Amino acid sequence: MARASKAYIAGIYEHPTRKAIDKTIPQLHAEVAIGALKDAGLTKDDVDGFFCDGSAPGLGGMSLAEYMGLNITHTDTTETGGSSYVVHVGHAVEAIAAGRCNVALVTLAGRPRAEGVKSLGARSAEGMPELGFEHPYGPAIPNMYGMAAKRHMYEYGTTSEQLAWIKVAASHHAQHNELAVLRDVVTVEDVVNSPMIADPLHRLDCCVISDGGGALVIVSPEIAKTLGDRCVKILGHGEAIKHLNGGRFDLTHTGAVTSGPRAFADANLTPADIDYASIYDSFTITVLETIEDLGFCAKGEGGKFVSDGNLISGVGKLPFNTDGGGLCNNHPSNRGGMTKVIEAVRQLRHEAHPKVQVPDCTLALAHGTGGQISTRMGSATVILGRNDA
Repeated sequence: MARASKAYIAGIYEHPTRKAIDKTIPQLHAEVAIGALKDAGLTKDDVDGFFCDGSAPGLGGMSLAEYMGLNITHTDTTETGGSSYVVHVGHAVEAIAAGRCNVALVTLAGRPRAEGVKSLGARSAEGMPELGFEHPYGPAIPNMYGMAAKRHMYEYGTTSEQLAWIKVAASHHAQHNELAVLRDVVTVEDVVNSPMIADPLHRLDCCVISDGGGALVIVSPEIAKTLGDRCVKILGHGEAIKHLNGGRFDLTHTGAVTSGPRAFADANLTPADIDYASIYDSFTITVLETIEDLGFCAKGEGGKFVSDGNLISGVGKLPFNTDGGGLCNNHPSNRGGMTKVIEAVRQLRHEAHPKVQVPDCTLALAHGTGGQISTRMGSATVILGRNDA
C-alpha cells in the first residue's frame, strides 16, 4: 500500500554555473526558479508560496517576489544557514497542509567565488551575540571543524584514512558529473598527502567554493495528481538547533542526533529502510558524524562504516552524494542543503547518472547542516519516497 504524503516535490533545478561572473544574485534566483518550474510543468503564475533564507538580497522574499513577478499568499525566510532549504521543505509541507499555499517555490542563489571569497563561511560578524566571547580568539571555519575531528579521533580512534574514504567516494561519483568542480578520482593516499589545512583536516577533506544555486517546487497532493509520476513524496521531516548550551557541549555529535529521529518517526521508517542518502559535506568529518547521528551506525563506528568504499554507489551499502556533493561537485553560496535535496529527488526519479544510479531506489534521505558542528548549528532531515512508495 502506497504511503500518504501531505505534499510532493514536483520540480528541481541546479544552476549549471560554478562561477557566475556575468550574473547578479537576483538573476540567479530567477533562473533557478524558471528551471524548477519548467521541470514541474508549472509557471510562475501558479506559485502562491515563496521560501528563501537570510542570504537573499534586499528584503528577502519581498524583494525577490517583486523581482520575479510572483503573486504570493505565503512567504517564509527562515535562516538556518546551509540547512535552510531542507528546513523549507518541512515548512512548505506545513503551509500546504494548513491551506496557506498550494505551490511553494524555494530558491537559493549566491556568487561567493565570483566575489573572491577564499574561505568557507565568510560572513559579517557584526551584531552576533557570541562576538565578544569568541572572535578575540580568531576562530576560522576549517579550524572549528578540525577541532571536532580531533575530538572524534580522541574519543573513538577515528583515523585520517577513514575520513579520506568519504572524499574518495565523492570523487568516484563526481567523475560522472560534467559540471562538478573537481572530477578527478582520488585515493586515500591523495587525501592524506594533500596539504594540511586545520589539523587533522587536509585540503581534500574540505568542500569546494562555488557560485550558482538551486530551486525546488513543492505542491499539494491535488496538484501533484495533475503532474504525472515524477513527483516525489515528502514522507518525514525533522529539524533541530544545537548550540553551546552554556558550555555543556559534545563536539562528537551534530544536530542530526535530534532531527534524524524526528524525521524517521514522522515517516514511520528507520535508517535500514533508506536506499540512498544525501549528507551535507562541508568537510569529511561533517559526513562521518552525521551518519552516526542519523542512526546508520553506532556512535564511534563511523570511521569503520565509511571505509573501503561503503559510500560508493554500486559498491557500498549506503550510497551517498552521487552528484559528487559539496566535496567535489557544488556548494553554491557556501550553502549545500539545496543540492542535497535535488540529488535525492534525482535518485528517486531514477534520473541520476546511470553510472551512479541506485538500483530500485525507492526511499531516500537528505540532510542539511547550517552554522558549524563545533558551535551553533541548525540541522534538518527530510525523508522522501517515489510516487509509488
